[in-house]
Amino acid sequence: MKHPKLLLASLLFFALSGQVLPAAESIPWDTLTPQQQKILRSAKDRWDSFSIEKQRLLEAGASRWQDMTPEQRARARKNLKRWKKMSPEQRRKFRQRLKKFRDLPPEKRRRLRERREWFRKLPPKRKQELRKRWKKMTPDEKRRFINGQLRQSTRHQQ
Repeated sequence: MKHPKLLLASLLFFALSGQVLPAAESIPWDTLTPQQQKILRSAKDRWDSFSIEKQRLLEAGASRWQDMTPEQRARARKNLKRWKKMSPEQRRKFRQRLKKFRDLPPEKRRRLRERREWFRKLPPKRKQELRKRWKKMTPDEKRRFINGQLRQSTRHQQ
């Protein structure tokens, strides 16, 4: 594990991003798998002071980390670096957008993910052109673009 502190920081972020209420029970450190203990080793001394909810989030995050590919781990590290650079206001807005996304019906989330992946694969110059165009769009045009209704006009501009 190259960056267990990065993982721990991201796991702590998710654990602390919601309200966590203290609970009477806890997860004993010794019940974590050796791999989870290795990933969470920087939290060992404070483990017993964490709420059960926080312990569960960290335990689940460590399990997810184990299942990630090297590429997914690299992306998670990159996202954590970006998160650390955000201002409190930027983080608040990000949380709002994430909540809004999670509240969408599954089909709309799937379409948005597809559009994001489509955009991610574009050449840098094309991405820049589309970003400029996006900034000039009305909310209705943005909605239609996301839903794929403006794809033809986008293809004509390529």
